[in-house]
Amino acid sequence: MYHPFRFLVFLGFLFTLILHCHADPGSGCSKTSPLLHFESDIEMVQHQLRGLIKVLDDCSFRVSEFDMLPGSDVHWWGAAGPDFANLTSGFVIADDKLNKTYKNESFVVRLRSNLTWDRIGVLAVWDIPTASDFGHVVMGDPRNGSGNIAVSPDLAPSPAMEPNSSTVRNRTGGVPTMFENCKVLSPNYRVRWTLSADEDSIDIGLEAATGSMNYMAFGWADPKSTYSPMLGADVAVAGFTEDGLPFSDDYYITKYNECMINKNGLVQGVCPDTMYEGSDPDGLVNNTRLVYGHRKDGVSFVRYRRPLKSVDKKYDLPVNHTGNMTVIWALGLIRPPDTLRPYYLPQNHGGPMLVTYGHLVLNVSEHVNDCLGPLDAEDKEDQDLIIADANVPLVVVTSPALHYPNPPNPSKVLYINKKEAPFLRVERGVPVKFSIQAGHDVALYITSDPLGGNATLRNVSETVYAGGANAQGVLASPMELVWAPDRNTPDQVYYQSLYTQKMGWKIQVVDGGLSDMYNNSVLLDDQQVTLFWTLSEDSISIAARGEKKSGYLAIGFGSGMVNSYAYVGWIDNDIGRVNTYWIDGKDASSVHPTNENLSHVRCKSENGMITFEFTRPLKPPCSRAERRECNNIVDPTTPLKVVWAMGAKWSGDHLSERNMHSATSSRPVRVLLMRGSAEAEQDLRPVLAVHGFMMFLAWGILLPGGILAARYLKHVKGDGWFQIHVYLQYSGLAIVLLGFLFAVAELRGFYFSSLHVKFGITAIFLACVQPVNASLRPKRSANGETVSSKRLAWEYLHVIVGRCAIVAGIAALISGMKHLGDRYGGENVEGLNWALIIWFLLGALTVVYLEYREKKREKDRNSERSSWVLGNMEEDDSTDLLSPRNAEKESHPSEILEVQLQPLSR
Repeated sequence: MYHPFRFLVFLGFLFTLILHCHADPGSGCSKTSPLLHFESDIEMVQHQLRGLIKVLDDCSFRVSEFDMLPGSDVHWWGAAGPDFANLTSGFVIADDKLNKTYKNESFVVRLRSNLTWDRIGVLAVWDIPTASDFGHVVMGDPRNGSGNIAVSPDLAPSPAMEPNSSTVRNRTGGVPTMFENCKVLSPNYRVRWTLSADEDSIDIGLEAATGSMNYMAFGWADPKSTYSPMLGADVAVAGFTEDGLPFSDDYYITKYNECMINKNGLVQGVCPDTMYEGSDPDGLVNNTRLVYGHRKDGVSFVRYRRPLKSVDKKYDLPVNHTGNMTVIWALGLIRPPDTLRPYYLPQNHGGPMLVTYGHLVLNVSEHVNDCLGPLDAEDKEDQDLIIADANVPLVVVTSPALHYPNPPNPSKVLYINKKEAPFLRVERGVPVKFSIQAGHDVALYITSDPLGGNATLRNVSETVYAGGANAQGVLASPMELVWAPDRNTPDQVYYQSLYTQKMGWKIQVVDGGLSDMYNNSVLLDDQQVTLFWTLSEDSISIAARGEKKSGYLAIGFGSGMVNSYAYVGWIDNDIGRVNTYWIDGKDASSVHPTNENLSHVRCKSENGMITFEFTRPLKPPCSRAERRECNNIVDPTTPLKVVWAMGAKWSGDHLSERNMHSATSSRPVRVLLMRGSAEAEQDLRPVLAVHGFMMFLAWGILLPGGILAARYLKHVKGDGWFQIHVYLQYSGLAIVLLGFLFAVAELRGFYFSSLHVKFGITAIFLACVQPVNASLRPKRSANGETVSSKRLAWEYLHVIVGRCAIVAGIAALISGMKHLGDRYGGENVEGLNWALIIWFLLGALTVVYLEYREKKREKDRNSERSSWVLGNMEEDDSTDLLSPRNAEKESHPSEILEVQLQPLSR
């Protein structure tokens, strides 16, 4: 029988069971650990971490009231102790990741299955990439490891808060950053407090995202004041000294101005109580007692204690802890002490109400907590800043760690110019000089690893930008290290010791002037765009800066925007962008996006003027047949034609006529990349045409003609063939040298890098060897004598070198035509290439025909002659000693010989 009531009871039981299991994932674990029910506040170290942990059982703990700013890769961490060595060698204890901002949250954390509480001496929140301790709890320690209480230099330290049922809610210890109550005063200012009515005291914490030299003021207004809550108010002014130490002093307000003494000796303004009294030997007038203070993540925090009822009835107001009272607060700059005024003097807050000052009604006995999450300062770098100067060396030493910015840390850290682990700022292109005097056990190096200590030993990859094992020295013999960050250096690197982790800190790399960052610069046509570049072995870094306001800036490589490779920089929703294009027409449809291999791309706009930068390979890593951009080769040895354009608007896609330029260069500029100069574009095609014609005349007609004369005109009586051979070869060589000098002079330099130049130099060298070789020709053999080995070797060498020269010359002609088409975009290059190929094919056919005729003539001559002719007119130079016919003839000495005299003068 169906019973609805029993079914509902069953559902309720099941729902309760599910809720119970979800609320306590550690259920089912044993509860034998001595840490069972251990409860403690988390000690803040970084990232504005606050919270409470409670051990639930052997497997889990609960976290409540948890605040934290996000990190990189944050985990719950276990270690044997809270010191540097133990924490850095700790381990992850839970699978939960803490990579977000936490705002007063509560949750349960379960330990990993292989862990027990007896292995965890310290429970920490740990950022793995930076080895940073955000906060920790010393398990079982009633002080939570909280023994380092900073004090003001002129005040005796107050004891840390002891366990008290009324103040820490049965927790095992008091952490200076934790309070019972919190009230938001302004978006960047909070007041926290814990009331101890039975001890006639109240602990107050002032917390503000403000500058390091700003004050925080809070106090009670005079209930009898009818004019303004500030006049007659009893306030505490807290802040930090120039050395970074916290202070908190008792002030009384008599007038709206900085504390001054008039000519009658009357003290007026916002003044310390002791200034009104003249002295305070017993510490009764200045009864605001500093407990703790720190600056972390750009947030100032100072905790102080004051009595509810003071013995100073004149300048202190009694606090009615059960009633409503008006409190006032303010933020602003503070003037440090000097010889005339030995006090920190608050300046006018100066800002709007409820932002830099205000007042409200507060009852300190009522529980208040409207502080949702941690304060998040815009500038979180609180340590000293050093801006590197190329003319001033940075002195590097080691000293004890006092305020290291990324705890935990070793006992000694690096000091630069007497500042502990400062935040160093350098400019790209500006050399930085370090004078290293830190000892031989500290080797300075600039690295991509935030921990240092040679990351490769931890199996972590790192990039070393400067320094290393040799960058060590002492005061008596310092070592100088010069580092010049370039445009490819990341925005953030680190200076560290090679041998010990976490001795240094961050280096911010900012852009210097473009002239510092690049080796060369020229003004393009019309002087409205400046081009910067730096050449490396296989790449080029380029920057273009517009000298007037525009919506986008484009530069193109080519003789004009049409048939050019363009680089366009523009700003889109405050994000700089750089795209590449191939342009083959004058309308929007002719602008084709490409996919070039660009790196280190940046684009920014300053006062409406655009600057963009990129690095690209000199030769694209792809085949020319694949994509259009594969043809975009930058040859440093030849002038690069550059044009520019500007316009009002650009779009990454869907280009229209509205994206077309409103200003362009009137003509290209020839940029000589290796010389670092530029000149207005001149039509190089006539120059190259003359050079090409001279080389064609030499290598395509004269020099091959001389070889043909020596090979196929020897049957002509006399030495006419020899004269033709010599005249053609010398004429061709002279034209080759003139063409070479002509090209070098016009191109303003000679660079042995392109294939065309390599072939050309090889051909010229071989051609120049031939006259030298001819002048060293061995004497001919006497009539009837065997040809000497020297003469035979010379014949071989002369023929081989000559023919190699012709082959290299033809290769230079063909590669020259190809080079012309690649770089200068000649319109008739393809036709000229075919004409050149046809010419050499005709030459080859002519050689084949002449060789056929020569073979036929030789055959006819052999059939008609029955005698060997020795010493005829062709013996010296007309006889081809390399022909196998000679060997056959010389093998029949018994044949009848016909002797003919010839002159010996040749």
